[in-house]
Amino acid sequence: MEEILFDEILHEIFTRLPSSSSSSSLPTFESVPLVSKRWLHLYRASKTSMSLRINPHDRSVITLLPSILHNYPSISSLCFVFDPKTPIPFLSVVESNFNDHLISIVSSCCFNLRNLCFLVNPLSPSSLLPLSTSLSLTSLSLKLLGPVSFNWVASFPSLKDLSVDVCSRNSSGSLTGSNPNPDVVELGLESVSLTGIQSDDTGVSWLWRRCRKLKKLCLKSCGTIGETEFFGLCLKNLEEIELRTCRSIVDVVLLKVSEICESLNSLLIYDGGNKDGLVHFMNNSRCNDTLKTLDLRLPMDLMDEHLVSLAANFKSLSTLRLTSCYFVTGHSLKVLALSFSSSLEELSLRGCDAVERETGLLATLGQHLGMLRKLELSFNEWLFDKEVVSMLASCSGLVELDLRGCKNLTGSVLVSLNKGCVKLRSLDIASCRLIQADEVEAFVMKSQRLKKIVVEENKITEAAMKWASRKVIEVVALDSDVP
Repeated sequence: MEEILFDEILHEIFTRLPSSSSSSSLPTFESVPLVSKRWLHLYRASKTSMSLRINPHDRSVITLLPSILHNYPSISSLCFVFDPKTPIPFLSVVESNFNDHLISIVSSCCFNLRNLCFLVNPLSPSSLLPLSTSLSLTSLSLKLLGPVSFNWVASFPSLKDLSVDVCSRNSSGSLTGSNPNPDVVELGLESVSLTGIQSDDTGVSWLWRRCRKLKKLCLKSCGTIGETEFFGLCLKNLEEIELRTCRSIVDVVLLKVSEICESLNSLLIYDGGNKDGLVHFMNNSRCNDTLKTLDLRLPMDLMDEHLVSLAANFKSLSTLRLTSCYFVTGHSLKVLALSFSSSLEELSLRGCDAVERETGLLATLGQHLGMLRKLELSFNEWLFDKEVVSMLASCSGLVELDLRGCKNLTGSVLVSLNKGCVKLRSLDIASCRLIQADEVEAFVMKSQRLKKIVVEENKITEAAMKWASRKVIEVVALDSDVP
């Protein structure tokens, strides 16, 4: 009885140890099996997630994998990724058989599996049948051959999170997948991520018609959303949407979102916008009381008029991230700061031209944004000490600050931080080439609540490491050539 209790206590301790990726001086989870065979057994029993690099040309994988998985009975999350050291294979009968064998092994060995990520080869939906009959997966991420059908999803009634990357096209032009349950009315999906959907992927409309519980939608490099009226059916309860490199559909998506979404709290649009679509969303959205986070990287599409409309119609924004906003001026940023002075807690102006060219802009923003807790000004290469220090003087509540890549900042900023931002817990000053090692050391020594600092390895002195260890500060030391 005592031995069982001892094992259970060790099991709990093992699960709370940091991973090898942590910079902590404590023993790591990965060092446990080095102690004894008994601890090795307990380590394997404690491990709940695993990631394996797979070479589909290596036949020994099929032979060895069952014994590996049987040694880890508690695995609930499993990820297979393609080994980058091997040539990219063309999906042939051989690779297809390999996929079938791999899936069959997983379904027979991992009885507690809930999350599966299969990014080795494009799968055929028929290969997934063993998983649907033996496991209750809640999360599935995979590659498929296009054009795709999605009615195979009905075989996974417990699925909440689906991610599909249509990475290549089937030369036959026929839809991959069959409908095992044509009478299914509604899926339980709450999060859907689709990459590479094109005009011949007509099966996507089937998915939209049955996703009435969807809370998060991510579209990347997609050229279509299928039938627009069916797409609108999945938006009613949507809370978060991400559009990455979807220029050809972003206007239609924003139109439907502004018409239907009443509870959207997060919107991200990267690398492909539509000026008219943005204007319509800013002026006619039904989620103007719920939107909390807006993240835009639209170098050629974001204008002052969009941000002014945002300030006029949305009153509770707490997070605003703008990247490479070349046509945005200080005027609209000041309007935003005034409008969101009582709600904005996180501001990111990454590579923002207005920050570099308009003197006094940051000082004005700081005076209006008294609630700011997180600030990112990274990769503004022509940003100087005076501008940053003048903003920090009004931002005493800052908890996180990112100045990575601001190549003209000096140690004066660190002095200002220790004087005025005593609540600061995280700082990134990597690639700030004018900040010297002795200035980093003095900052770490005098900091009051700092818990994490990111900086080049050659700027961390032995004394700085001692102070960091004494104050339990995580030091993320990067190579000097990391951007």
